[in-house]
Amino acid sequence: MPINYEQLMALKNLGQKYAYTDREVMLYAYGIGMGADPMDENELAYVNEGTFTPRPLKVVPTFASVAAWGSGPGEMNLNRVMVVDGERDITFHKPLPGAAKITADSTVLDVFDKGKDKGAVIRHQTVLKDENGEKLATLVASRFARGDGGFGGPSEGQPEPHKVPSRAPDKIVDITTRPDQALVYRLCGDRNPLHSDPEFAKKAGFPRPILHGMCTYGITCRGVLQTYADYDPSAFKQHVARFSSPVFPGETVTMELWKDGNVVSFEAKVKARGVTVIKSGKTVLG
Repeated sequence: MPINYEQLMALKNLGQKYAYTDREVMLYAYGIGMGADPMDENELAYVNEGTFTPRPLKVVPTFASVAAWGSGPGEMNLNRVMVVDGERDITFHKPLPGAAKITADSTVLDVFDKGKDKGAVIRHQTVLKDENGEKLATLVASRFARGDGGFGGPSEGQPEPHKVPSRAPDKIVDITTRPDQALVYRLCGDRNPLHSDPEFAKKAGFPRPILHGMCTYGITCRGVLQTYADYDPSAFKQHVARFSSPVFPGETVTMELWKDGNVVSFEAKVKARGVTVIKSGKTVLG
């Protein structure tokens, strides 16, 4: 069925209740590759709560993307086989606690019609709040529904992507992914078989399962943490990235970073295949 613009724009789902513990926090950090060096105290602070010298468990800022896994404004009746993640933009209002009961309020922001056979773009927002009703994070997701264009909706007004500087990168970091990383990351919530089932991946046009785009998103958060944020999650005010190509588990992701004041721009590539996997990345620190 074609998209019903008015119905889609009216979708909302308020007061969705979720809870997480330190187990989910550590699993997410491990799922994006932290803790690969069991002697790295900077990363251990995200995957180990400390015993002889107790310390508060740090929470990766982009854990916000899975803290209320499954939340959303409601059923959009899209052609799911043709839907891919386009962009994620998270604004952090305060550091996420190591365990919490939270609520999620989800609404649709925009629906853009790219034309018949060109797809549609749906932007929806989820606001995470703590038990006191205070905002923790605001997540804006952009979905590209490749099979749902031509419904007669607006085509103009999409936000312009962030432009990275034209100069040479200020820093370059290589982050290695594990061959089994998608199998770990899927335990954070996303059980899409595209990331775990070789037969399904081949039918989808890939030679083997691909890494979750949101895992790559978390990896870019790691890259900023270790370069410009001194491993301090409270430094993050916003983290934005556009997905441009998948990563295969086991590949090395090379991040190029530029810092201008409190804004860190970044892109990510897999040099072995000559592809850019993340474009228009931006982190605001404060």
